[in-house]
Amino acid sequence: MAVFKFVVSDPETKKSFQLEVDQTKALGLIGKKIGEEFNGDLIGLQGYILRITGGTDKDGFPMHPEVEGSGRKKVLLSSPPCFHPTKKGERRRKTVRGNTISEDIAQINCKIVKKGEKAIEELIPKKKEEKKIEKPEVKEGSKEIEKEGSEKIG
Repeated sequence: MAVFKFVVSDPETKKSFQLEVDQTKALGLIGKKIGEEFNGDLIGLQGYILRITGGTDKDGFPMHPEVEGSGRKKVLLSSPPCFHPTKKGERRRKTVRGNTISEDIAQINCKIVKKGEKAIEELIPKKKEEKKIEKPEVKEGSKEIEKEGSEKIG
């Protein structure tokens, strides 16, 4: 089953937290639009109220708050979000996703409107850092390196 990735931002501490939730648990979010608030209990944040600020679909196209619906559309943009002009008056046609959450959305960005009793660091488990496994160095002249099919001369 597909997974929603949530990026939850805390405006007070300026930190963001990531968590993954199965779509079956977050079915209450399908049909909600950018700017709407929802209860954090849906994603495991008891007592929190969150506001949807954006997101991206499974192919990386961003959601735009002014495009109605949940499908992709090519729109002419002259300002953020989804387009940051480098010259004054620059406009560009970009493909964006509508402002409604559907099954095709992969990532949902939201910010905290009301905090719960517990700190968010306690509710969202921190990812364990992967340790890099160092490979032992092999010298070229050693017996350990012998190419297949070649005969050892010596």
